[in-house]
Amino acid sequence: MPVKSDIFDHLNQRGGIIPELDKQSFTLRLRIPGGLLTPDQLLGVGRVARKFGVEKVHLTTRQTMEIPHIPLEKVPPLLKALEKSGVFLGAEHEEIVNITACPGNDRCRLSNINTEHLLMRLDKNHFGRDMPTRIRIAISACPNGCTSERLSEIGITGLREPIRNEGLCTGCGTCTNTCKERAISMVNGSLVLDTVLCVLCGMCIESCPFHILKGSDPYYLITIGGRRGRHMVQGRELIQVNSEDAAVLVVERVVDWIYRYAYSGKNLTDQLDAMKFKEFKETILREFQPSME
Repeated sequence: MPVKSDIFDHLNQRGGIIPELDKQSFTLRLRIPGGLLTPDQLLGVGRVARKFGVEKVHLTTRQTMEIPHIPLEKVPPLLKALEKSGVFLGAEHEEIVNITACPGNDRCRLSNINTEHLLMRLDKNHFGRDMPTRIRIAISACPNGCTSERLSEIGITGLREPIRNEGLCTGCGTCTNTCKERAISMVNGSLVLDTVLCVLCGMCIESCPFHILKGSDPYYLITIGGRRGRHMVQGRELIQVNSEDAAVLVVERVVDWIYRYAYSGKNLTDQLDAMKFKEFKETILREFQPSME
């Protein structure tokens, strides 16, 4: 996304420009959705850092990059130089910050969904939007939660439900040994699934050596109100939908709801009840659950 013409106005108020301990220098946090850069972009960041005398750049825990120790007067030309490489200023304050995602089914054998396509749609729709409180969006292609999506204000988890064909199952027990939740057992040669223990990770589906255990199309579990840091809280489950398009629409509704009803200066986790989360969830379920049928 091109840098707007007014990006250099009030530089010290922009979220991606972070004051440092000495109060003289600034760290520039970059916009790198999902931590994905082309080789040219990566080389461009390196060239710019070297040009401005930066000794090291910082790869952050949320899949972005920071350029530290920049005097304020050097911020505008540095950002202009980065723009030429297709890399832009990130976000940090009360806004939607860098969206994170695991590799998904581009290369991970445990994944249930395509994370990159969903990531780019959400980044285009929401990155940098001013909000009452900081909002992190994270996507994980399975319940292993490599991006800690359920500890984010908005989390999306890819799920798959195992579908059994007891008439064809040989009772070999491979799925039983694979299941980390001990949700599958063999009783008199028949597979029994404990739906309470099952987390819909889909690992058992891929483990079946005879390809008899099948899986549903992927689900997208959306959670709200997770929190990282010193007092971690897992986000509350909002809804499961069965398409990427539906997930994008639900996130749109969630972002609008937060923008309208959240208060500034307070973590989203701590105000969900005041925002009438229960009523909002009921509305979302009425609107989107028919598409699951």
